[in-house]
Amino acid sequence: MTENHSDVLILGGGSGGYACAFRAAQLGLSVTLIEADKVGGTCLHRGCIPTKALLHCAEVADTARTGAEFGVRTTFDGIDVAAVHAYKDGTIDRLYRGLQGLVAHHRITVVSAHGRFVGDRTIEADGVRYTGTSVVLATGSYARTVPSIELGDRIVTSDDALNLGFVPKTAVVLGGGVIGVEFASVWASFGADVTVVEALPRLVAAEDPWCSKQLERAFRKRRISVRTGVQVESAKESADGVLVELGSGETLHTDVLLIAVGRGPRTADSGFADHGIALDRGFVVTDERLRTGVDGVYAVGDVVAGLQLAHRGFQHGVFVAEEIAGLAPVPVAEHLVPRVTYSHPEVASVGYTEDAARDRYGDVTSLVYDLAGNGKSQILKTAGGIKVVRAGDSGPVVGVHMVGDRVGELIGEAQLTVAWEALPSDVARFVHAHPTQNEALGEAMLALSGKPLHTHG
Repeated sequence: MTENHSDVLILGGGSGGYACAFRAAQLGLSVTLIEADKVGGTCLHRGCIPTKALLHCAEVADTARTGAEFGVRTTFDGIDVAAVHAYKDGTIDRLYRGLQGLVAHHRITVVSAHGRFVGDRTIEADGVRYTGTSVVLATGSYARTVPSIELGDRIVTSDDALNLGFVPKTAVVLGGGVIGVEFASVWASFGADVTVVEALPRLVAAEDPWCSKQLERAFRKRRISVRTGVQVESAKESADGVLVELGSGETLHTDVLLIAVGRGPRTADSGFADHGIALDRGFVVTDERLRTGVDGVYAVGDVVAGLQLAHRGFQHGVFVAEEIAGLAPVPVAEHLVPRVTYSHPEVASVGYTEDAARDRYGDVTSLVYDLAGNGKSQILKTAGGIKVVRAGDSGPVVGVHMVGDRVGELIGEAQLTVAWEALPSDVARFVHAHPTQNEALGEAMLALSGKPLHTHG
């Protein structure tokens, strides 16, 4: 073995890569992590953390704007963009320092360079070759663009939007998925006039249709315009704005156009396809144990087709480390990965949509509990609800779908319920503290098990 050999060689230091590194080190394996940018990847530096920091700023803006509704004399005087970015970047910096400390604690060798897989369980970085008994590909994802639309100062991806130096008076968001609706929510809270354009028939199309209807209704109340089933034909940038032409014939003049059409796997210029790694639409092909077709080589996170979520990549990384160590872990089930869209209101779900559950089980029963009946939701002045889906009329809970402010905080119990294949009557026996929004989840389970207390059964 050479001095550049380790038990586990990882290409990419995002959520999947560093989680794999940490768990492998805990299990006594030597680890080398190759990362071209900063450990933490998209999630910490250009994704989850900075966007959620902006969303919290947006929540503060909304609170200031609506203080009089609660008897508190507050006013909204505008956004200090420099201060917003300082807060956002400070949050990132503190978490990054903590992550660097953990890397040192686990005695992980970090190579700061762009790496390419060159076969034979080998990665080349800056002309140096590193080998591993096992290799893990964790190169993450990038913000997709539209080939016919040229990026510029005012036509931007989510990466650029995170550091926009001004609050637009008007904004058009191309894409009504998670990224698109989150930025639409932020800019609307900051005072912009926002229009979301989505080619599919509804917003957050991967969610249950009930969630889409609830979110679209809430956006209309917030005066966020939504154009679904419509494509952008062209977009041209000028010195003071962007001219956007829609397939419907409508023309929109806007300060900023955000391209939010999803994220693609970062597998180009990786050497994967050149050395036996099968790709499908750019994604690395793996089996359920995240093994590629090349012996000893695994892939985790956004490069594996499925939900592109940091916590999915994190669980992938932990799973592969334990697999390499011979612990025979249970594979990560895609439908058990919780999903949260941190817009205002939030959308949170786990398990199957009602349609998907019907395809799988043949027959399902669903129930919606309206947050109007929940005391804490009334205190917060949030609308929405919780939809629970069970298999048949007596089977376990197979899907939970929630819309409302702060419902993302309820996803833990919902995930446990679906993962444990609990019956509604099992969860109905849980004691939910009062007054909390968590009670709403309990009430939904009571109603679905035939024992409604605060609903008309």
